[in-house]
Amino acid sequence: MGALKLSVLDLVPKIGEASFEEALQEAASLARHAEQWGYTRYWAAEHHDLVNLSCAAPEVLLAHIGARTERIRIGSGAVLLPHYSPLKVAENFRMLAALYPGRVDLGIGRAPGGSAHASMALSGNYLQHVAEMPARVRALIELLEDRYAYEDVPVAAKPVPRIQPELWMLGTNNKSAGFAAENGTGYVFGQFMSDRDGAEVLAAYREGFKPSALLERPRSIAAIGVICAATEQEALALSRRSALPEVERPGAEASEPQPQATRLITGSPKQVKSKLLELADSFGCDEFLVTTPVMSYAERLESYRLLASVCL
Repeated sequence: MGALKLSVLDLVPKIGEASFEEALQEAASLARHAEQWGYTRYWAAEHHDLVNLSCAAPEVLLAHIGARTERIRIGSGAVLLPHYSPLKVAENFRMLAALYPGRVDLGIGRAPGGSAHASMALSGNYLQHVAEMPARVRALIELLEDRYAYEDVPVAAKPVPRIQPELWMLGTNNKSAGFAAENGTGYVFGQFMSDRDGAEVLAAYREGFKPSALLERPRSIAAIGVICAATEQEALALSRRSALPEVERPGAEASEPQPQATRLITGSPKQVKSKLLELADSFGCDEFLVTTPVMSYAERLESYRLLASVCL
């Protein structure tokens, strides 16, 4: 595997005493710095009524960030499709794609993104909507391909941008990988919140991939937790205050037991780069979507800077 591509997955946390307004300002700051340092994408996650997470509407935040950046791709990680009309999702992201040509990614997922009551308040019977997910995905694809009809009457998602948003499916297991492969979309494996073997899941996606009008060949990204600091000791100290419990030390002795699935990589820049290169070879992908669960905006930003300094 050659050079790495790195992208940002931002859960848009409200850290410490920060206000929600400040949390959103920090999201824009992270995107601007990521662009400056050479990251490929900035993606924002969607959550509803969860403690200290600030982004319930990625498309709104992305419109704000798109206006404050110039080159970095902007996208959702992910829009939770069971809650929404495929037409409205297609309209939102085609609007973004028309505003920021060649820069927009539409990542979709099926998680509720909040508590049962928040999900019901948002869209009613969530389990019924999950059962409709295959039909909703098909409808979304048809809308992006301008071949959708409702009761045999053509319906278009407008505006129609010159360059369509890229469609990605996010998931944490073989089922989601198979779903992405069957529909011919890009696939993002959420290693940072999965105990599954990423190499196995991503191989299954590539093996089952069916070319589509949106994508001729399989494209995959691994979403991984990373905490990078000047020294391994500093990184481990930061990780003890992180939101991801499972830590693998790149410099650990070979005799130490290691978790099968790496959720969070910690270490110095060289240690983290070495581990990412190993994972790239194992996973068969050259891009990582990095989330950094550090409980300080300044230290989180420094982690992304240090990582970029050795990888980009």
